[in-house]
Amino acid sequence: MIFMFLPQFLGHTEVDQPKGTEVVKDAVRKLKFQRHIKKSEGQKIPKVELQISIYGVKILDSKSKEVQYNCQLHRISFCADDKTDKRIFTFICKDSESNKHLCYVFDSEKCAEEITLTIGQAFDLAYKKFLESGGKDVETRKQIGGLQKRIQDLEAENSELKKQLQVLEEQLMIAQVPPGNSMSSKMPTDIFDMVPFSPMTPLVPLPASNGSAPPPPARPSEIRRDLFGAEPFDPFTCGAADFPPDIQSKLDEMQEGFKMGLTVEGTVFSLDPLEGRC
Repeated sequence: MIFMFLPQFLGHTEVDQPKGTEVVKDAVRKLKFQRHIKKSEGQKIPKVELQISIYGVKILDSKSKEVQYNCQLHRISFCADDKTDKRIFTFICKDSESNKHLCYVFDSEKCAEEITLTIGQAFDLAYKKFLESGGKDVETRKQIGGLQKRIQDLEAENSELKKQLQVLEEQLMIAQVPPGNSMSSKMPTDIFDMVPFSPMTPLVPLPASNGSAPPPPARPSEIRRDLFGAEPFDPFTCGAADFPPDIQSKLDEMQEGFKMGLTVEGTVFSLDPLEGRC
């Protein structure tokens, strides 16, 4: 069974002793003074949802229902309402992490005494259940509380690791994107900063810087000669004047012989294939 109340939460403060009326009075005066300062600054005192059961007291945000504090019942050492101010009630709980005693202070317009009695009833019911279970239930609750704390720590660690992984993925994506003025479009060069020659790609003259067509390649001003100093023979360009006179006359005679018919070593050549015979 769970009992729920909606008081205002003034906060909690550390105390020197686990119990005592004077101890909680000092804590109440301290937190009331802090409340007056917050009100003067325009801050509102938040309302919380207080859940009381035989397992402990939970303090939740009244809107989001998020658990702000979970005080196990076996760690609560003192509970009382303020007799001079019927709106105030407090309890002292030993923190599970720091092992310090903290005093929690609440302000409820009508339910301060009722909340104090409810926490006392929770203690009675928890003690009866402890006697019925032979003390095993308390140890089980301790183990469950420790496991819940461990789960919360692991979830926080997991969330932090996810953030770090997201940052690393973003950095990796930025590193893989080439810049706008990347040099990847340029042809690779050798150690002398020259483009290597490839037989698969013909040499094409590059256009001039002004965009006009490149000029034709210039012919060599000096004709190349062979080892003996002679000009190379080109059968497509040489003419009749290229031969010496004696050779040229022989060629002329051979051309006349083909025209008129000539007998050479007993063989008659004629322009008419029917007249020729051996």
